[in-house]
Amino acid sequence: MIETIPAHGGRLIDREIAGVERETLLERVHAMPRLLLRPREVSDLEMIANGAFSPMEGFMCEDDYISVRGNMHLASGLPWTIPVTLSAADEVTEQFKEGDDIALFESEDHLLGVLHLKQKFRYDKQREAERVYLTTDTAHPGVSALYSQGDWLLGGPISLLNRPRNPEFPSFRLDPRQTREAFRKKGWHKVVAFQTRNPIHRAHEYIIKCALETVDGLLLHPLVGETKSDDIPAGVRMRCYEAMLEYYFPRTRTLLAVNPASMRYAGPREAVFHALIRKNYGCTHFIVGRDHAGVGSYYGTYDAHYIFNEFDAEALAITPMFFDHSFYCRHCGAMASNKTCPHDSAEHVTLSGTKVRELLARGEMPPAEFSRPEVAAILIESMKAGKSA
Repeated sequence: MIETIPAHGGRLIDREIAGVERETLLERVHAMPRLLLRPREVSDLEMIANGAFSPMEGFMCEDDYISVRGNMHLASGLPWTIPVTLSAADEVTEQFKEGDDIALFESEDHLLGVLHLKQKFRYDKQREAERVYLTTDTAHPGVSALYSQGDWLLGGPISLLNRPRNPEFPSFRLDPRQTREAFRKKGWHKVVAFQTRNPIHRAHEYIIKCALETVDGLLLHPLVGETKSDDIPAGVRMRCYEAMLEYYFPRTRTLLAVNPASMRYAGPREAVFHALIRKNYGCTHFIVGRDHAGVGSYYGTYDAHYIFNEFDAEALAITPMFFDHSFYCRHCGAMASNKTCPHDSAEHVTLSGTKVRELLARGEMPPAEFSRPEVAAILIESMKAGKSA
């Protein structure tokens, strides 16, 4: 039998309850105080429950929160880089007492689960912004989201009673247990994961295939939770992935599934966070590209590579695969990177995001060396649809 990589912390968490325990808790919900979750908190709740955030069993209490914020480890000493917290405003928090059960809702009429409140505490938003996002600039989307939160954090284990309503891409929404079982059935010992919040282009394809040469299988795992309003919608990105699978990737060595997490745009810290999530999904390797999870100019080009040096490799227990800036070189006549190509940048086919959007908006195909025509056609169609909406 094929053994998959252990979950982070050694045990894959399952906080989705069923049977008599679920029925008992449902009977008590009407008497509980209520809390309406924001979209990021909804996806965090789901990922805690399904084990994607193992070893976490709930939203962080103060000891874990301070430890993660300060030194990128849980209070237990296990690596963890992003605070996973549940916030509430003053007027709401007054009704909550430590030891209470709090009913968590996605909308006024859709119950998700219960927070078993262990601790409520105030926190320093500016301090978190400085340490986690490396900036207090409110133009940073992660900082902006942080500052819009309530002034209290609620910590404690959760019980998931119902999944989020009408989730996108249900056929691709595989929990960690399901991806692990799929890898086992396929006979994959070594699995590399790739994630992006952007449409896939030739440079992505190149680094993915380089990685696939060294492992048994590939998990294409695009993030489909909450992103910036100007990011390409998840539905469009998924159509691009499906087109790539149809024409350019070996189906027998590739699995497409979605990652329900929301983006924090925390750059290097989020790169480690994304790696640990994929470890919980059963992957042994994780691709870290240029400015992974970055936004604007807040992080250095390869800071997301360098941060892995700050952790004990055995404690992380997933292998990061670092890739340089990739492009098509006319002189080489092939895809290459700064590590492999000796030619002047004038020979390289590279386009800015702004230039690509301008081409697509005019209905023009980017160079074939930059984007596969099937992907470009999907993006042009979506931009036309957006204009006519």
